[in-house]
Amino acid sequence: MIAKLKTFAQHLKAELLALSYAARDPRTPWYARALALLVLAYALSPIDLIPDFIPVLGQLDDLLLVPAGLWLALRLIPPEVMVPARHEAAQHPQRLAKSAWGLALMLLIYLLFLGLARAWWRSRG
Repeated sequence: MIAKLKTFAQHLKAELLALSYAARDPRTPWYARALALLVLAYALSPIDLIPDFIPVLGQLDDLLLVPAGLWLALRLIPPEVMVPARHEAAQHPQRLAKSAWGLALMLLIYLLFLGLARAWWRSRG
């Protein structure tokens, strides 16, 4: 079981690296590129949408959101872009660094959520 999880995690990292190469390819449609960048920003962000210290939910967002976003982004990118991107990722395996853009995105989402919650609270009374 643990060996399968390690294999899955390695595959996920390789696919995220390939996604980063595919997002830079000019043949990638703008909507696929936008989703790919959002997935990469979230995956590489030093903070999560749901903090890891919250039992169960904190780990579920990493186990569900990243693979689901990756799956969707990979479906939107044409195969003629993904094949060379996967090849490039296999030829130059590297660790993707934490992302300042990912951090900014997550902080923006938190601020948006807080603004919406405040507006809702004010509208109630």
